[in-house]
Amino acid sequence: MKQKIFWLAALLSATPAIADQTNELTLASVVAEVIANNPSLKAAHANWRAMEARVRQEGAWADPRVGVDVERIGTTQFADYTDTEWMVGQEIPLSGKNRRRAKAASAEAEAALAGSGRRKLDLIRDAKAAFYNIINAQAQLDLNDRNAALLRQFAEVSRIKYEAGTRMQSDVFMAETEVLKNEEARRDLGQRLTEAQFRLNVLMNRAPASVLGRATAPAVPTFDFDADKIETHALLHRPELRIAAQRIAAAKARQDVAKRAWIPDPELRVEARQYNGNGAGIQEYDTGIFFNFPWVNRGKYKAGIDEAKRNRESAEFELAALENETRGLVHEHLTRIQTLHHHYTLFRERVLPLARQSVESTRIGYTNDKATFLELITAQRTLQEVEAMTQQHATDYAIAVAEFEAMTGGEK
Repeated sequence: MKQKIFWLAALLSATPAIADQTNELTLASVVAEVIANNPSLKAAHANWRAMEARVRQEGAWADPRVGVDVERIGTTQFADYTDTEWMVGQEIPLSGKNRRRAKAASAEAEAALAGSGRRKLDLIRDAKAAFYNIINAQAQLDLNDRNAALLRQFAEVSRIKYEAGTRMQSDVFMAETEVLKNEEARRDLGQRLTEAQFRLNVLMNRAPASVLGRATAPAVPTFDFDADKIETHALLHRPELRIAAQRIAAAKARQDVAKRAWIPDPELRVEARQYNGNGAGIQEYDTGIFFNFPWVNRGKYKAGIDEAKRNRESAEFELAALENETRGLVHEHLTRIQTLHHHYTLFRERVLPLARQSVESTRIGYTNDKATFLELITAQRTLQEVEAMTQQHATDYAIAVAEFEAMTGGEK
């Protein structure tokens, strides 16, 4: 009898081995591949380069103008002419409107660069979230496999006890039911793993069904956030604020352009005359200067100034709103992170050890016929739920930190 009890105790305390897997997938390699290969990030970068190319265009002088005037005296025949007059003209941008337009285009290019930075941060956040979800799904599957092995051991023990006449057949049925429920849960966990792998493959610009190695779990981020320092960091580095600031700079330059539209830029012109039939070349030339006359369309230019002014005011209000929003988001995210970190540490340091002690105590009691099988199954089910929740809390906390870093403009 003692040997039987010892064998049952050994069977109940055994922990199934989990096969090692190679071809590991690390968070650093995932993020590097997303940054290198994601097409949406390349599109944002190309947009910035296109905006940058506009700066030189906006700052350039107007194209020179050339022309010829064919004059006829005493004839209406198209082939007959008296003289030809060649003309070359160039507008001189003394008002500086082209330089202000270039300044506006430069600010818009900087805004596009910040937009590219925002896309990069969003992709890193999404890659980390998908990676952490893969880690979570893998860990949950490992827990499920370990629990399945234990439940099969419980079923075998209950069958032995039933055959020995110390337990009822209902214990066997209950154990087998738990095994089937565990198998059903495993199917859902497998689906979660597959979906997370699909998302990560898409972010890395791979085929969705590409095979990924087993993800290596990184260390859980430590909680050492200083609200004031992070708020300062976010106000300096959050891409949305940089975009808004560059929009203000562009709007100010556009407003300056609108004000200088009242100032006409002179056009210098040189005209050279050549007479037909005398075999001579250029015999005389004229020089001239021309101005456009904007004061005639006073309403048009005043409306342009007013439009530019309102655009600047809109950009300034948008920046103020974003700054206030950023302060609020910092504290909102920190509160959420603190709560999730509390959940994780509470389960890891207090709830999980108690659940393991409860299973161990109930397991010994069942071996010695001092606890019921229902009590053993309940304790084991509770432990599995606590282990799963501990892993889920760690995942939620890590994803929240990744989202926080993306919102504030990257790691501080």
